Amino acid sequence: MRSFVLDCPDTLALARFYADLLGLEVHPDSTDSWADLRLPDGTKLAFQQAPDHVPPRWPDGLPQQQAHLDLTAVDLDTCHEHALAVGAVLADPDDSRDKAVEQGFRVYLDPAGHPFCLCEDDEQPWA
Repeated sequence: MRSFVLDCPDTLALARFYADLLGLEVHPDSTDSWADLRLPDGTKLAFQQAPDHVPPRWPDGLPQQQAHLDLTAVDLDTCHEHALAVGAVLADPDDSRDKAVEQGFRVYLDPAGHPFCLCEDDEQPWA
């Protein structure tokens, strides 16, 4: 895979959010219309300007989310606090820690409204 691209109204703001969340740097050639982060394996997480972007709603999915990121969290509680500190919000404000532990993941929204999950590092294949 070369890149995964998220449409958003403000490319640089969303790129900075994911750079802070993932401990990466926004690529210096990034612009208001296209920004990206380079992962250690060379894959890009990119952001494309879409001024009329309408974020999906969670959990009803209207409009549909179409894609989301699953991010491994070695320590779910620590990663939860970090995600909130850099600007994420819980998709469901009533989502409890107990529910997250039971499910093995928790759903968040980035500043542009895209859902993403922090998932326990269980290394278990999907059933």
